[in-house]
Amino acid sequence: MLRMCMKMKMKMMRKKMQTRPSSSSGPSGTWIRTLPPQPYLSFRSESQNFSSLDEALSCFNGMLHMHPPPSIVDFNKLLTSISKLKHNSIVLSLSHQMDSFGIPPNLNTLNILINSFCHLNRVDFGFYVLAKILKLGHRPYTATFNTLIWGLCSQGQIGEAFRSFDKMVCEGFQPDELTYETLIKELYTSGPTLALIPLCWSIQNGIRLVNPVAYSTIIDSLWKDRQLTKALNFLCEMISKGISFSPTINITGSSMIHTPCNLCEWKHVSMLIHESIHSKILPDVVTYSLLVNASCKGGNIRQAHNFVNKMIQRGMEPDLVTYNVLMDGYCVRSEMDEAINVFDMMVYKGCVPDVCSYNILIIGYCKIQSIDDAMHLFEEMCRHELIPNVVTYNALIHGLCRAGELEAAMDLFSNLFSKGLQPNVRTYNIMIEGLCNRCLLDEVNKLFMQMDENGCSPDDCTYNMIIQALLQNKETFRGLQLLQEMFAKGFSIDSRTLALLLGLLFDVRLDPSVKQILNRLFKFRGMIFFIAVKDL
Repeated sequence: MLRMCMKMKMKMMRKKMQTRPSSSSGPSGTWIRTLPPQPYLSFRSESQNFSSLDEALSCFNGMLHMHPPPSIVDFNKLLTSISKLKHNSIVLSLSHQMDSFGIPPNLNTLNILINSFCHLNRVDFGFYVLAKILKLGHRPYTATFNTLIWGLCSQGQIGEAFRSFDKMVCEGFQPDELTYETLIKELYTSGPTLALIPLCWSIQNGIRLVNPVAYSTIIDSLWKDRQLTKALNFLCEMISKGISFSPTINITGSSMIHTPCNLCEWKHVSMLIHESIHSKILPDVVTYSLLVNASCKGGNIRQAHNFVNKMIQRGMEPDLVTYNVLMDGYCVRSEMDEAINVFDMMVYKGCVPDVCSYNILIIGYCKIQSIDDAMHLFEEMCRHELIPNVVTYNALIHGLCRAGELEAAMDLFSNLFSKGLQPNVRTYNIMIEGLCNRCLLDEVNKLFMQMDENGCSPDDCTYNMIIQALLQNKETFRGLQLLQEMFAKGFSIDSRTLALLLGLLFDVRLDPSVKQILNRLFKFRGMIFFIAVKDL
């Protein structure tokens, strides 16, 4: 590299001047301050660093007025430094000044201009500079195309970026890892996953990306698009080529493990775990938690427990979330003894249960109508100064209603307000269902009115339950009034309500005025075919 020492002894100019770049082709028109030239001792092989733009401009002014002028290499270093300061419009104006002083650009200078145009979102002018490079007989660098492709991608012109990529290859230029990483990143962010496949083939046919994030990005994108086989084949291909993944790019993390788990593709999950361990990248607590959660959701509780055991065998302590997920898996299957064993193991390992832990067990006990055990846990959590939430009360109230202990359920419901808790629509629906089962329609009506007063709007489940209770208890007119209100609010009837209404249509004893209301409601909802059935 050129190393040049210049000694300048010039007097400092006190008055600032302004010059305007010559009006040549391309965007310009930027006014540049010409600062007084500063003594500049030397340029080194690396790019010169400046603390401010004024310092860089002062240096440029000094270089411009030297006789003979410095080498174009030194001007390129200065332009690069200004570009790093993110003053790309200044770079373009300084290049015009260089032209006016008869300092011709070389290939590096033109590459700097392309970079500046792309950062100014004028990639079209960048291509004009590329045409000038070719006209001058220069052979562009791969970095030249990389900059233009990046510029197109940054402006969302993915199609143009790929056309430039194809043209680059057709002209005999060899893409490098930066070319692929630029396209991969853009496609992952906003492009179609299918467009990644040709890039995968190119990479598999010889291109070796140094940055493991690029590989991880491709695989992650294929996972998200549910192309599991392609993703796994690509992963295995990379590993077979000896490409080592960074420990920070855990191939079992993110959607790489989450997607196949959600799809219950356990064959793919097992292969991923195997490849991960083979690559000396051990699954972490988060990965195992995903595996436990997905196994429980898929109904494979034994496999979930095996994952927890493997965690412990490898010296990892399952966290509270993992234990809660495993307990919930057993509770869903009504295996309460196993759920309690997990709870005891969690406490033994020093993991303190939270409200969610107790809620899971309380819901499980209420599901099998073991109310005494559920109430025992409720009292225990209160002793441990854990404050029950609405979910806790909903589970207990539901359990008591199912067990036929309606009075106890109503007492617990009344206690909600004294505890500073606000019942949600689920709470009201549980109580309404319990009252409907006892045919306490006046109490149901009071609770229904109370919902709006407390700012809790009824949902479709609320309306369907009350309408069904009214129709079953021969309160047909009130039921149809509520049905009309329900339709007006945009709710739909469920299959049980529909069956009751169809029964009314075929009831010859039904009052004609009520039947007329019912017919109007059906027509209003576009259900004219029911009328046709009635008339047969």
